Amino acid sequence: MSLLSVRDLVVKFAMRHQTLTALDQISFELAQGERLGIVGESGAGKSITGFAILNLLSQPGFIAGGKIMFDGKDMASLSAEEMRLIRGDRIAMIFQDPMVTLNPVLTIGEQMVETLQAHRKISRRDAEKIAIVKLREVYIPAPEERLSQYPHELSGGMRQRIIIAIALLLDPQLIIADEPTTALDVTIQADIMELLLELCTNNKVSLILITHDLGVVSQMTERTLVMYAGKIIESGKTREIVNDPQHPYTQGLINALPQQTVPGQQLKQIPGNMPGLGSLPSGCAFHPRCDFATDVCKKTAPEFVSFADVKVACHEVARLHQTKEAEAKDG
Repeated sequence: MSLLSVRDLVVKFAMRHQTLTALDQISFELAQGERLGIVGESGAGKSITGFAILNLLSQPGFIAGGKIMFDGKDMASLSAEEMRLIRGDRIAMIFQDPMVTLNPVLTIGEQMVETLQAHRKISRRDAEKIAIVKLREVYIPAPEERLSQYPHELSGGMRQRIIIAIALLLDPQLIIADEPTTALDVTIQADIMELLLELCTNNKVSLILITHDLGVVSQMTERTLVMYAGKIIESGKTREIVNDPQHPYTQGLINALPQQTVPGQQLKQIPGNMPGLGSLPSGCAFHPRCDFATDVCKKTAPEFVSFADVKVACHEVARLHQTKEAEAKDG
């Protein structure tokens, strides 16, 4: 049985004059200890997927359909108190900016102890001991001293390590990391990602890594979902998607990586922008930016087709594979 099962998830935003669809029929599975990447540009629906799993959607957002099953339980059927007990305990979330996540007026020790005591019947002294152990696990120097410090006294990399330590405090089964290194410089980003991978592997913790960077996903995850305009357009084993991307959008994301460009030349980019929720084009949402779009792409949304270990929603890819199969039979 999967640790997490998301089936036909639909998230909408009830605006004054219309209701907008932010996630449209999202489905995926996550096994215990598995690492999954969710990739796409800003506005693709990556973060909303993470928020929906934890029921952290702010009004006017709401879950309009589908099921989210965690460890066999239907998350939608849980009371607010039952959901609160799962958040931070069995499912932890790491957000983009540690200065927003950490409370600036409380010491690191107060925040870690408060987190432990909210979910466990434990004394302050025992909570502090656990906090020190977790700080050591994320390679924080002099952890005893850090407990009495405030967030502003620490560097960005140190703050993010503390966020990871807090996420691990209660030994969760799943960590959702939403662009966990966005606010950090490049050298620190690599260290944080390596740390997160090490901790998840050693503790057999499942990971959902939300990012725009396929390069990071290729090093961190076993499977990947590529999202565009609220839909999954390609999914499968990360190695297959990175080495042989099928969807034109996935190809564009990989071509845009700096390592794909000769030094001194301009970086490649996908023309145009992600459409807004209120102005989604008909048919395939990517067709206005796609070099391979045909009339059918403009009129009809593509269905998922499977090729080996990858699923793709693209009319042109489906046509090319059908042609190859027909040629193979004739040959």
